Amino acid sequence: MFVDEVRITVKAGRGGDGICSFRREMFVPRGGPDGGDGGSGGHVVFTASHRLTTLLDLRYQKHYAAEDGQAGGASNCSGRSGEDVTVALPVGTVVYDDQTSEVLADLVAEGQTVIIAKGGRGGRGNANFATSTNRVPTKCTLGTEGAERNLRLELKLLADVGLVGFPNAGKSTLIAAISAARPKIGDYPFTTLIPNLGVVRWGSDRSFVVADIPGLIEGAHEGKGLGFQFLRHIERTAFLLHLIDVSEWAPDEPVVSFEIMRQELAAYDEALNSRPFAIVATKIDISGDSNRLTQLQSYCRRRKYTCLPISAATREGLDKLVAFVGKQVDSLRKTPCETSS
Repeated sequence: MFVDEVRITVKAGRGGDGICSFRREMFVPRGGPDGGDGGSGGHVVFTASHRLTTLLDLRYQKHYAAEDGQAGGASNCSGRSGEDVTVALPVGTVVYDDQTSEVLADLVAEGQTVIIAKGGRGGRGNANFATSTNRVPTKCTLGTEGAERNLRLELKLLADVGLVGFPNAGKSTLIAAISAARPKIGDYPFTTLIPNLGVVRWGSDRSFVVADIPGLIEGAHEGKGLGFQFLRHIERTAFLLHLIDVSEWAPDEPVVSFEIMRQELAAYDEALNSRPFAIVATKIDISGDSNRLTQLQSYCRRRKYTCLPISAATREGLDKLVAFVGKQVDSLRKTPCETSS
């Protein structure tokens, strides 16, 4: 099961109390204060790992609490600090405060670690308060409470290229043809129910990662269909491919389909429409008299858009597409563009 949003509660450990104690030894009439400090409370720590690809585990365990620090002891003995709790998350997870929606952490690299809830400080024993004028202090302090937070975690897949298109535009077929990904493919809408990632090899030793999300429909930014739920997964992509079905059985005109897609992206996040993109005309093997393809190509020439006709079924145009996208990704990696988080 693919889970990309969960809500959890984390609680750091409370600091142990300092104590008030005095030495009591035979033949030591003035032993003095020897109350030790309390131990610190444990932290709640998040760490990013490529071994995880979903937030599924956190759906079933929603509460994470670190260990409390122990109280100090006599003979200036400090209490033991509480054990930290470390929670592994998929790379690409964004951590929000659920009350304020403040971004607390954005885990974008393997091994990246952040203390999301700090443990409380240990209290001070009375030995800390002895002075030349106060040889018998009875003061000690209590440990402080650890931080407690209600969090919302969102997973945004990390990919170089995002595939955007209406249902049945051929996104899953394309990613299966150019990578080792094996998404569900069918001749009915919304066969893609979860985002899919595929690694595409090109050249002698280069590669890029493609993300395929469920098909968009008009009104997706208002929550219609499945696309809105997963649009966050293309927010981090540096390059977009708009897949347009130009087959003779496509329900909409190609130019209309493209313009609706651009409107939906802008309504969701205006920054997505400033992302570099190209148009991919799919299913040219069943394009009939090619009027729809010609119409789309004329539209792209007038606006100076790149249009790449392909057939994933016959592999026509795929080599050219992969080489073009690979060069675009290489260029963007050298001069990174701004992407929303």
